[in-house]
Amino acid sequence: MIRPYYFKGDYLEVLDQRKLPFKEEYLKVKDEEEGARCIKEMVIRGAPAIGCFASFCFYLGVLRGREPERVYRTLINTRPTAINLKNSLDRMMRAYKEGRELLREAQRIEEEEIQRSERMAEVGAKLLPDRVRVLTHCNTGSLATLGLGTALGVIKKAKEMGKEVFVFVDETRPYLQGSRLTAWELEREGIEHRIIVDSLAGYLMAKGEVDVVIVGADRITPDYRVANKVGTYSLSVLAKFHKIPFYVVAPRSTFTREREIPLEERQEGEVKSCFGKEVAPKSSRAYNLSFDITPPSNITAIITEDGIIKTG
Repeated sequence: MIRPYYFKGDYLEVLDQRKLPFKEEYLKVKDEEEGARCIKEMVIRGAPAIGCFASFCFYLGVLRGREPERVYRTLINTRPTAINLKNSLDRMMRAYKEGRELLREAQRIEEEEIQRSERMAEVGAKLLPDRVRVLTHCNTGSLATLGLGTALGVIKKAKEMGKEVFVFVDETRPYLQGSRLTAWELEREGIEHRIIVDSLAGYLMAKGEVDVVIVGADRITPDYRVANKVGTYSLSVLAKFHKIPFYVVAPRSTFTREREIPLEERQEGEVKSCFGKEVAPKSSRAYNLSFDITPPSNITAIITEDGIIKTG
């Protein structure tokens, strides 16, 4: 199973996901500042993975004599939407204030996330029929979680159980997490799939070629509104119209008590270019909102490590 990072005692080796699927290159991260850059610049991504990674970066920052409050502030502002980041850093700060071993706390956060991933996969895979055509969005596998994954973990587990699974992979513009990362993981797992442009999803549903939509989440509010990679809301509307089950797979570490959801807006250049090549007029503006919010009325159920939450 691929891992997004490896802890090496006094530094981290981080798989540069920007280079996939063409090159597997690891970067060395020695402290919280280098870790923060990796999160901001999408070297590492995926809400559960970011949370775990940040906990080790917190430890490394304190190990190098930095003030814990400063370390916390440096990391907390990197990706505002994914709540796992804040949940993990709050735990690390709490461990520091209580005089507990920081490295052990970071390891515990990681271990718990991997276990959640396995349990979610088992719960979700049981919902899928023996022959199923799944549509998914963004990347929700081992690269994003350390374990089997959230939505992609369910798909992997279903295959492991002997079910016949075919996956439509949304390319997920502008960063192409679907075509670059999800397809790469599925290929490694030997799972049959086909990459599609994001805008083809609705027509495939209309043709009856999609049996279920499964996505992940970056934040879930107490009233079960789900923030996830932009494009998720559109898929939920299409699935509801075509009467197709729409499942969200997320660990409890993605849930928050806060009702407000800050939505990250990234640089315009990500929309106006592709692999370093400009694809839009220089004078044109772009709106690069990274996430959208799906209401519970559009969601069939949320799959967690503790079981299934019925919403819509």
